[in-house]
Formats: sequence, C-alpha cells, structure tokens
Amino acid sequence: MKRSQLVFTLALVSLIAMTGCKTKVERVGVDEQIDLSGRWNDTDSQLVSAEMISDIGNRPWIEEYTAKNGKKPVVIVGTIRNLSSEHIATATFAKDLERELVNNGRVTFVANKLERGELREERMEQQTWSSAETQKRLAAETGADYMLQGSINSIIDQEGKESVKFYQINMEMIHLETNEKVWIGDKKIKKYVKKRSRKL
Repeated sequence: MKRSQLVFTLALVSLIAMTGCKTKVERVGVDEQIDLSGRWNDTDSQLVSAEMISDIGNRPWIEEYTAKNGKKPVVIVGTIRNLSSEHIATATFAKDLERELVNNGRVTFVANKLERGELREERMEQQTWSSAETQKRLAAETGADYMLQGSINSIIDQEGKESVKFYQINMEMIHLETNEKVWIGDKKIKKYVKKRSRKL
C-alpha cells in the first residue's frame, strides 16, 4: 500500500471513529423518573423527602408543641450521614427535606450550621460598613427547638450481572434542649438491577 493510501485510510478510520462516538444530549422533565445505573438518584431523594415530611406532618408533635407554647416549632436540619456503599449527595437530600418543611408551613425553619457562618459574617461586616438604620443586630437569631437528623444505609446483593439494591433511610426529630425524640421515620427502597451484555 502506498504511503498516500495509508494516510487516507487512517484518516478515514479516525473520522468514522469520531462520528460514531458522538454524545447525544436530550432535555427531559425534571420530574421524569430515569434510572440508568440503579444507584441512588434524584428521584429517590425527592420521593423519600416528600414521604418523610408527609409523615412528620401527620404526627401529633407539631400540634402538641403549638398548643403548649402558642407558636409553631422552630426546626433545623442537622447532619444526614451517608452510611451506604455509594457516594450520595446528602446535601441535596437535606435541601429536599428543608424545602418540603418550609413549604409545609406548619413549622418555622432556620438556617443550618454552614449557612449561619456566612450570615454571621455578613452581620459583623454590617456593624462597620452599613448605616445604623439598616444594620442587623447581633445575637438576635431565632434558636431552633428541634433538629432533624438521619442516615442513609444500603445493602447490595449481587450475582454476576444481576443485583438487588436495598436502601433504608432513617430520620429523627429531636428536641434540642431535652434530647427527646418526638418523631422517628424510615423509608425503604429496593431496586432490581440487571446489566445488559455489551454487543461487540
């Protein structure tokens, strides 16, 4: 084979390889359920948070607190530990829980530990740089009555190209002063995953 023919053939093979490996991107609805790998995903996070908050709202602790204190309970989301075998964005899950609690309207919600640091820094700067009329006072934060904590656990049973993935999410609402647990909830998700053989 001549050198020019070899160069042409290699260029043609490279072109075919590049055009055959193009990535296709398609916009889908954010509420559409899509499972590609069988791992924990956005659908799981949204379903669990919605069910957990629904259960929290249907228990008597909110009414009992409101009747006793004459105001809605103040809640903060604490640590949600990932004890599963996967990387799970617990911050996203925590935000799903937070959003549902805020939109529920039956509790008052305050900023979490990470958010408070930035807010406190801003208030400190206002003491120097903002006018007296617009400065926000120090030490005037609303203290939380309850903290929502939890964990995500998983068990995986696998044989060859088939696996069963089991997730258990445990959540607890705990009174900050007395450590009394006023609500305990759990949600279980089970997925059967079968990997397809790759065609050569």
